[in-house]
Amino acid sequence: MWDIDALLLARIQFGFTISFHIIFPAITIGLASYLVVLEGQWLRTGREVFRDLYHFWSKIFAVNFAMGVVSGIVMAYQFGTNWSYFSDFAGGVTGPLLAYEVLTAFFLEAGFLGVMLFGWTRVGPGLHFLSTVMVAAGTLLSATWILASNSWMQTPAGYGIVDGRVVPTDWIAVILNPSFPYRLVHMGIAAFLATALIVGASGAWHLLRGRDSPAIRKMLSMAMWMLLFVAPLQAVVGDFHGLNTLEHQPAKLAAMEGHWENKPGEGVPLTLFGWPDMEREETRFALDIPRLGSLILTHSWDGQFPGLKEFPREDRPNSTVVFWSFRIMVGLGFLMIALGLWALWARWRGELFRSRVLLRFAQWMGPTGLVAMLAGWFTTEIGRQPWLVYNVMRTADGVSSHGAGQLATTLALFVVVYFVVFGAGTVYLLRLIGHGPVTHEGTEPVPGGPGRQRTPARPLSAAPDATDDLATTRSGG
Repeated sequence: MWDIDALLLARIQFGFTISFHIIFPAITIGLASYLVVLEGQWLRTGREVFRDLYHFWSKIFAVNFAMGVVSGIVMAYQFGTNWSYFSDFAGGVTGPLLAYEVLTAFFLEAGFLGVMLFGWTRVGPGLHFLSTVMVAAGTLLSATWILASNSWMQTPAGYGIVDGRVVPTDWIAVILNPSFPYRLVHMGIAAFLATALIVGASGAWHLLRGRDSPAIRKMLSMAMWMLLFVAPLQAVVGDFHGLNTLEHQPAKLAAMEGHWENKPGEGVPLTLFGWPDMEREETRFALDIPRLGSLILTHSWDGQFPGLKEFPREDRPNSTVVFWSFRIMVGLGFLMIALGLWALWARWRGELFRSRVLLRFAQWMGPTGLVAMLAGWFTTEIGRQPWLVYNVMRTADGVSSHGAGQLATTLALFVVVYFVVFGAGTVYLLRLIGHGPVTHEGTEPVPGGPGRQRTPARPLSAAPDATDDLATTRSGG
């Protein structure tokens, strides 16, 4: 058992790096599928607006993909540096799953990424569309393997322990563990919602500045349709996920609800707001709706589920954090549903592209998909504590034997480097979005030849070397 400060710093360091990393794959998943829709619509209808949007968002995709790869490599190394005992104990399951991700998903993406980004005028439309589909499939397949590994840590199945190490006994049970289907669908929809909100906010931002064009209108319209249908679906999927959590991780569910104990013969209230106090074992300043917790989680008026007091103190998650991260996620989800319904009403009235109040709301909602996703991730990961592999290995037993000073130093370096590198990348992405779609893009001759631009060789090269180039293109220079 290592010093608690070192353990906490190791957790914070991994939480910091994975919080940065998860943003980029989520946008990559959403944008890749969005590009499939755009190119498919262009091939089907021949409308230039879809081609212009495809080229615009493919630049954003390229930069985001590059940052996702870089942040992912750093995170992967931390399994060996900060969590070596976990890697030694559970590597028989987590190692092959991560290898499958590389051998299937990442190679699939890498194999077709160059054709997708640089092959518009070099290959036929059918092959180019196939490449876009394969890249999108690769992003979804990548998420599948990563979530299979993480879900196994939440609800382990199909394994045995031999000589102090996990040994898989049934790979189907390992992959299709009890929480995996719910978490895969929930995370996939979260990625689509986060991307739709970014696309919608981009369109709203341009419209508020008087940059009204068919491409701008189309991306706002498509984003609002996506929210209208998918945000309510996410709420339904979240309900099923909650029931699964109640069955397999009841302590996490109790922490999410700030529920401490059952009263004989009474249903469990839904606590809207409050402050779970881990020392006093109560939720202070609680605003409750009687019996609604029972109705939601047991689908009965008087149903009960375990409270935190039914678990030993050392086995309880930090309800203070989990309670509020869960409410941030749910609250933002309701705002997404509200935005989709408001956009539908404005569309029916012919005001979707003119209502400045709605456009401002859509603009400010842009980052909320990512915030909600991070809040949900915190709920999932912190709610699993104090277990690294639920009910199998404690987090304190999986951390490497580093001192608090070493971890504090490396954490500080991570913070500085990440904010500089990914901060610069984010600023560049925002500048690309700020220039907007370019009309007739993709019809220019293939670059190359003596004294001319050569064929790019890196995903990041699909975006301009400087955003000034975009301004020149827009002006026809």
